[in-house]
Amino acid sequence: MFKKVLISNRGEIALRIIRACRELGIQTVAVYSEPDVESLHVQLADEAVCIGPAASSESYLRVDRIISAAEITDVDAIHPGYGFLAENAHFAEVCASCNITFIGPSPRVLRLMGNKSAAKEYANKTGIPIIPGSKSAVDSEVEALKLARAIGYPVMVKATAGGGGRGMRTAHNENSLVQGFHSARMEAEKTFNDPAVYIEKLVLNPHHIEFQIFGDNYSKVIHLGERDCSIQRRNQKIVEECPSSLMTEELRTQMGEASIRLAQAIGYTNAGTVEYLVDEELNFYFVEMNARIQVEHPVTEEVYRCDLVKQQIRVAAGERLGNYMTRATPRYHAIECRINAEDPSKNFQPSPGTIKLYYAPGGYGVRIDSHAYAGYPVPQHYDSMIAKLIVAASSRESAIYRMGRALSEYLITGVHTNIPFQQAIFRNEDFCRGRYNTNLVERMIQEMSLARAEK
Repeated sequence: MFKKVLISNRGEIALRIIRACRELGIQTVAVYSEPDVESLHVQLADEAVCIGPAASSESYLRVDRIISAAEITDVDAIHPGYGFLAENAHFAEVCASCNITFIGPSPRVLRLMGNKSAAKEYANKTGIPIIPGSKSAVDSEVEALKLARAIGYPVMVKATAGGGGRGMRTAHNENSLVQGFHSARMEAEKTFNDPAVYIEKLVLNPHHIEFQIFGDNYSKVIHLGERDCSIQRRNQKIVEECPSSLMTEELRTQMGEASIRLAQAIGYTNAGTVEYLVDEELNFYFVEMNARIQVEHPVTEEVYRCDLVKQQIRVAAGERLGNYMTRATPRYHAIECRINAEDPSKNFQPSPGTIKLYYAPGGYGVRIDSHAYAGYPVPQHYDSMIAKLIVAASSRESAIYRMGRALSEYLITGVHTNIPFQQAIFRNEDFCRGRYNTNLVERMIQEMSLARAEK
């Protein structure tokens, strides 16, 4: 087992990894940017190293500075968390060249699955249905228009190196395609340092379903069921649940087997997800593979009673998948709400500032993953998520009631949060009855806007 692990990330996921390491008897090293000096992951790690100013491009995305921090603190491994460098093949290769274990898939797999166009082509070769679209990156506006005419509107423009809903635009006609093509490229360049985009057919009214996979270094690959991530705003997830109310046993078997088949074909190791869109006729289409731990991994942990982050570390250290993973069966229903520092009344505008009061809910079946606390300065430079509220219960109905109760107890002042909007979701009749898709949130926003306008 490793003696010391550096976490090349920030926020709640850095804290999550520190806690997992502590329980495995591993020392931890935090890296942080200047505005994150007061963050909990910096305070709770055994050591901490400042790696630069606020801009991610000068701190959390600087491979050289992170590797330097790893070398001066003499770590055995680096855990990248999610986002930033988590799926960066070059970073994983540099780690290997410095004799530091990268806790994640191999550089070859990261490179293969990191290019969304190439990943779709590979999935298609393994017999997994894919959404019609471009076979490679689209380099010009003219090419984009030609492809969209051939595919048929509406279409999606998506960053090839994308993730987290970044670098994605919907286009319903030529004007919106031209605008979306250029804005997606600009956002992809800023977020991923790679402007490449591809185009695919937009599946109307789908569910966004992802399967949690896990592989060890001994050719063992499993899946731990699905998560329904259809509650999203602008392609960014807000609520996730496990299992999905859409799923039938037959469909779960088909999608689970497809996910394992793809992972085995590419020699996948460590944690990852295979993401799909499922249409109204229950046809499923491969979207992408996320070669990392996901933000929403706690719902799987609660349903399958396992620790995915600890298992990541164990597998990276050369251990086989534990029996508690390979024999895990679903027992509960779990739901996660992302608590963001943003103002829903102002088009979800980010709300940086200092948290004055912070009271987190508790009680049976309630879990909080957060780096926030009273007095914590929420920086303006990063993602607005400050907490994840997770509940587990014996049924979906009970989980919905428990989440409603937990949201009503959550108290955060000093910054605006999306808690009121989350509460509205859990009062929504379509959501409560499981009759929803990726359009629910946008529909709710339109209805709220009309209601305000009528007053």
